[in-house]
Amino acid sequence: MAAIQLQVYETLLAAFGPQGWWPAETPEEVIIGALLTQNTAWDNVEKALGNLRRRRLVDFEKLSGLRDELLEELIRPSGYFRQKSRRLKNLAIKITSAGGLRGLVGMPTLRLRDWLLEINGIGPETADSILLYAFARPVFVIDAYTLRICGRHGWLPEPTGYNEAQAWFSDKLPADSDLFNEYHALLVRTGKEFCRPRRPACCSCPLAGFTPIFAPDTI
Repeated sequence: MAAIQLQVYETLLAAFGPQGWWPAETPEEVIIGALLTQNTAWDNVEKALGNLRRRRLVDFEKLSGLRDELLEELIRPSGYFRQKSRRLKNLAIKITSAGGLRGLVGMPTLRLRDWLLEINGIGPETADSILLYAFARPVFVIDAYTLRICGRHGWLPEPTGYNEAQAWFSDKLPADSDLFNEYHALLVRTGKEFCRPRRPACCSCPLAGFTPIFAPDTI
């Protein structure tokens, strides 16, 4: 029998179909979006990206020299715009100093991940999103949706940290960036539509038939 991790993926894919993630046009947009989406909805990030596109500023070299006030105004829709402006500009400077995306593509995955994590404002989820969606590295992204789904279904003991949850998926799945991409998107959709923080729709959830490994959290 296939591992539960693969069973979950196949169940969600059959229920929802391919999700077509990440919703961005270029690797640069993925990276910028991954930082801006912290603590806000993607619709707000899309507005900020639209402002940058219209100014032809989805470019790390241009962003690194942009006036702070202008960058703040352009990304204002994403919320926390002053903090995110500082972080985005710092990220742009770091990437430009490294030779742009071309300078990062040749880095081994673990080295690139460490490089990203050294940048202020980039934590494991943001770094792994960049690795997966901008660089097509087979890194499984863990987010709040995934942790909530796993906790409620009793697949992971509580509490479980980021690295432990990531290993639970990665160790039982092929190291395939396309698979990890689709899986993450499917879990996000499940979390939004069914495994909500309040009033979860457990009975109609595609994962309702899965049994727990550990005693699940109380809903």
